[in-house]
Amino acid sequence: MTKMNAKIPEGKLEDKWRNYQAKSSLINPANKKKLKVIVVGSGLSGAGAASTLAELGYEVQCFCYQDSARRAHSVAAQGGVNAAKNYQHDGDSVWRMFYDTLKGGDFRSREANVYRLAELSAPLIDHFTQQGVPFAREYGGVLVNRSFGGVQVQRTFYARGQTGQQLLLAAYSQLYKMIRAKKVTMFTRHEMLDLVVIDGKAKGIIARDLKSGELKRFAADAVVLATGGYSRVFRLSTLAIGCNGSAIWKAHKRGAYFASPSFTQIHPTALPQSSEAQSKLTLMSESLRNDGRIWVPENKDDNRKANDIPEEERDYYLERRYPSFGNLAPRDIASRAAKERIDAGHGVGRLKNAVYLDFKHAIQQFGLDTIQDRYGNLFTMYKKITGIDAYHEPMQISPAAHFSMGGLWVDYELMTTVPGLYAVGECNFSDHGANRLGANSLLQASVDGYFILPNTINNYLAKALKEEHETTDHPEFAKVEQEVQENIDRLLAVNGTKTVDHFHRELGKIMWQECAMSRNEAGLERAIEQITQIKANFWSDVKVTGHDKEMNTELEKALRLADFIELGLLMCTDALNREESCGAHFREEFQTPDGEAIRVDDVYSYVSAWEYSQDQFKHHEEALDFEFIEPTVRSYK
Repeated sequence: MTKMNAKIPEGKLEDKWRNYQAKSSLINPANKKKLKVIVVGSGLSGAGAASTLAELGYEVQCFCYQDSARRAHSVAAQGGVNAAKNYQHDGDSVWRMFYDTLKGGDFRSREANVYRLAELSAPLIDHFTQQGVPFAREYGGVLVNRSFGGVQVQRTFYARGQTGQQLLLAAYSQLYKMIRAKKVTMFTRHEMLDLVVIDGKAKGIIARDLKSGELKRFAADAVVLATGGYSRVFRLSTLAIGCNGSAIWKAHKRGAYFASPSFTQIHPTALPQSSEAQSKLTLMSESLRNDGRIWVPENKDDNRKANDIPEEERDYYLERRYPSFGNLAPRDIASRAAKERIDAGHGVGRLKNAVYLDFKHAIQQFGLDTIQDRYGNLFTMYKKITGIDAYHEPMQISPAAHFSMGGLWVDYELMTTVPGLYAVGECNFSDHGANRLGANSLLQASVDGYFILPNTINNYLAKALKEEHETTDHPEFAKVEQEVQENIDRLLAVNGTKTVDHFHRELGKIMWQECAMSRNEAGLERAIEQITQIKANFWSDVKVTGHDKEMNTELEKALRLADFIELGLLMCTDALNREESCGAHFREEFQTPDGEAIRVDDVYSYVSAWEYSQDQFKHHEEALDFEFIEPTVRSYK
């Protein structure tokens, strides 16, 4: 077992990032033009990184599988972005935000990374404001905040219910400016299918042109992955259908360690599944919990309409169980509490798989106009989907697979275990521990791309400047391209009887039952056996129609699912290995009598980092040494 070196700078917590920047390497502007960087992904992390690196003078190539960078999944984030501005003078600070985030992640993340996240939050808001993001404002023009789950202050900046869209538009504008200036070359409808490693260093990628099917080689001095999360492994999730984990999985198989893969977040406020035919679930912003109250009927199998159930027969279970935080309990706790009530027979809706989110009291207190101003577009979206006017009757919500806290292991510089390969945003593991607090995803994605990577990548590229700049003529490019082609040919040659969606549905059911909100040893062992069988069946009986040298969405899905199946095995292996409960990782064997998580700090206070080796996973650890705070039993009561 290898102990991991995170390269955390020395010094006081508040001085670490400043000290790092003071000692980091510099590259003069003329030399930056000689260096090439590949950025895979064009969401907030990818667009931010690509545009900023281009502004600095590097030659940048940016890739996305969508028809436009504007269609990256960052567009779907609704609720807001956190920053420790303390406009309300309610006790917020960088330290408080640092502590809330560390505690929210159940003390399974690095102090230094989390503090840097909180520290850079304030300048990020200034940055986006200068870019024209229309954050909500008070009557006098001051930016306004609201609270989110897991905190007791107001630090979330928002643009109605479309914060992600507005931030992405700002990032896209910067990216397009660099494209127009010919400092970024944009490759839309291109999907990375493998990483090229030469002499142990990342030197390029193999990508497939999704319109023509052509495989193409791209060389660079460094590769940045900004490809988002992998919760589509559950099939039904809040993620866009195209979201996948293939880029990071290919990097993992080329030597990048995968950290904490079982730490996946179940969001408490999605629309419930309505049929087997669904391909995704719809997210309703967590910001709704700011004013909405969550409840279920006190009586089991109560079939009355919500408005017909009197107050004394309603169970506001979050307020009952967690009086200090109430409806703003963190996501992992709120989701498990909803599941417990649903499993106990108190679920509502046609399939009895939902709970109520009620705005009656908020409308009575603040007025209809205020609630419309805060959440109007979310209520409109809900009505379009369900036909229900949530101003007059409660919404029906349900837990759904959402964010991935796990991802490629990165050090303080955001570099993976493959030199020259970086991972930013949701595809790395670094900031959220075992549970992400709401509105911290847009924050991490943005600061990784805009502020952190452009500072840290210099240390590597300063050395790369003195080395030979590899081209696509290197034999390793031909070798990796051939391996990609052979994998595609193998898939097409199966010519079985079952669709890709059939196998994804099977995988998703197993992952949801055995490796979602709660896990246990027997279920995880059973899941590993079942997924192993799915893998065998997939490679012997999948039907992929069409050819590879054409636009072929079935082939795209099949390639991604092959990676999801292997990733599912790793997730279950990681969950089985960690014999404790923490955050979103809830092992049923480790809970208090009243159903709260039991951490085992003396054994599992580390980041799991998994190495891929010939279809096997080798376990490594990065010890989490808490110098500045004392991990406590997480309580929101």
